[in-house]
Amino acid sequence: MNFFEHQDRARQNTQQLIGLFCLSIAVMIVAIYIVALFFFRMAPRIWWHPGLFLSVGVVTIIAIALASVYKILCLREGGRVIAQELGGRLLLPETTDEQGRQLLNIVEEMAIASGISVPEVYLLEAETSINAFAAGFTPNDAVIGVTRGSLQHLNRDELQGVIGHEFSHILNGDMRLNLRLMGLLHGILFVYLTGELLWRIRSSSREEKGLPLWAFGLALMAIGGIGLLCGRLIKAAVSRQREFLADASAVQFTRNPDGISGVLQKLQQMDSRLISPGAEAASHMFFGNALNPSFWEDMFATHPPLTERIRRIGGLKVRNMSTMPSPATRSHSQESLTMGFAGGGAKVTPEQVVNQVGSVAPEHFAHAQALLAQLPESLRLGVWEQQSAMAIVFALALDTENLQVQERQVAWLREVQPADVVEKTLEFSREVSQLDSTIRLPLVDLTVPALRQNTAKECLRLCKCIQGLVIASKSLSLGNFVLQLVLWHRLQPYINPGSVTKVEFTSIEQIWPDSILILSALARVGQSQPEAIAYAFRSGVYRLPEAGQQDKPDTAVNSNFAEVKKSIERLRLASPKLKQAIVDACAHTVLLDNKVTPAEADLLRAIAMTLDCPIPPFLNPQRGFPKSSTKKNAR
Repeated sequence: MNFFEHQDRARQNTQQLIGLFCLSIAVMIVAIYIVALFFFRMAPRIWWHPGLFLSVGVVTIIAIALASVYKILCLREGGRVIAQELGGRLLLPETTDEQGRQLLNIVEEMAIASGISVPEVYLLEAETSINAFAAGFTPNDAVIGVTRGSLQHLNRDELQGVIGHEFSHILNGDMRLNLRLMGLLHGILFVYLTGELLWRIRSSSREEKGLPLWAFGLALMAIGGIGLLCGRLIKAAVSRQREFLADASAVQFTRNPDGISGVLQKLQQMDSRLISPGAEAASHMFFGNALNPSFWEDMFATHPPLTERIRRIGGLKVRNMSTMPSPATRSHSQESLTMGFAGGGAKVTPEQVVNQVGSVAPEHFAHAQALLAQLPESLRLGVWEQQSAMAIVFALALDTENLQVQERQVAWLREVQPADVVEKTLEFSREVSQLDSTIRLPLVDLTVPALRQNTAKECLRLCKCIQGLVIASKSLSLGNFVLQLVLWHRLQPYINPGSVTKVEFTSIEQIWPDSILILSALARVGQSQPEAIAYAFRSGVYRLPEAGQQDKPDTAVNSNFAEVKKSIERLRLASPKLKQAIVDACAHTVLLDNKVTPAEADLLRAIAMTLDCPIPPFLNPQRGFPKSSTKKNAR
């Protein structure tokens, strides 16, 4: 099952979740109705009272619906809300905490290897147990939470296994399902909380007729308890198989089954429970069981038994490790980590491009580690600090080949930015000019955690400054278009918090003109001769579904970058299956001649990343390291 199938399966599981949720509400309505019969002393006379049943049903549905909608609205800002409710503290990029710095390094490596934005990392300082979670709506707004106990008791390999497990949840669409599950089940929890409130309110008169109000509240608590059990069952039904998949993915990502297996073995001897009161609502999101064990643990546990998880990882170790690259292969130079485009070596097929979306192989992880280790120290340290991160992004937008154009850009920048930011930009520009072009996108992603510390207005102003630098240059290069596209996409959740992308297009007819425009842009970037452009364009078009039934131009259409950006924004609203077809068509357009130029690689990756279809850095046609020797950064 590939990335797109996992995304589609997550949408189907959402429908199943809603069905189970409705079934739980029906059970609770019947239980509340029975309690109401006794409360109003109707049971001795008649068991069926349509008016009362209707009233109970309407009130219960409205109460649960309002509570669920309230929680869903609270969760619109994504995983950071959950992390804060659990007592998490945001780990800033410039942290001096050695354990925290190691955690951030591992997250950076995994993010670059998978092609997603570097997630925010929250440290659950008060939690001494071993546990972690990932939360968010898309890979672009994901956050990762890790307990302090994990940093204290796990070595680097084991921590890599945990982070690989959580990245599987990010890439496979589990997070959005988990957030919806949390929002819906809050309505059921509301019944229990209402009963608890009524139970605490003592009756003002002991002579009141019928059952006292506190007794009715106690009954609601019991019914809410039934709802909690139903919620646990739903969580178990949704979560268990996904935990097995995430364990297997962690082994695939790191090629180190001992890492994830070592964590699970430690959990057999140590604790994974959380003390936070928010653990109940978020229990299905965690790496290990976050709740106290009970006699019904096997039936209602959100996670499979540890022994079974260890056994399955052992099976992976025996059967599948022989197909993975050896440690010696992983230590080779960058030439062995990329796939040899335009420079010899193995060729990548379009089918491999599609299959690599949302996946991480050991060589990608090794590539990320090598990239970070060989960055110039000034850039490696600069991406951790807000002002320096802004200067690095500005430096990426400067024209390093035409000094007159650069002077115009710098003159404009002096008008809108402080002098120290401009000076840092010029310093970093000299470093950036020595880097291979294929390192631009990873470098942008490395700056994002620091840039996110700005306010929404400051993030928007940063994007406008990049646009201003482009206007000052009086031309928009492909590199700067890619920079604008990726940076805007990465910062969008922080510029417009709470905005959630929903599927609006399920038919290729609805996005046919946009698909034509994107394929045209790729064909013109990769080819120079009219015949070659037309051939590459047609190769991509005929990969689109129902291509024979649509109107097709004979060759690539003309367009500008603004039109391409609008089309990409519309394609973001397509279903996962349509996105798969689009990425496949783009790959066929680019790989027609078995060569990938840096411009093609950057544009293809930028398009896929903007569609929330992360591609690992295996499309690099050349080295991704500095042209000059650099000091290796100590890790």
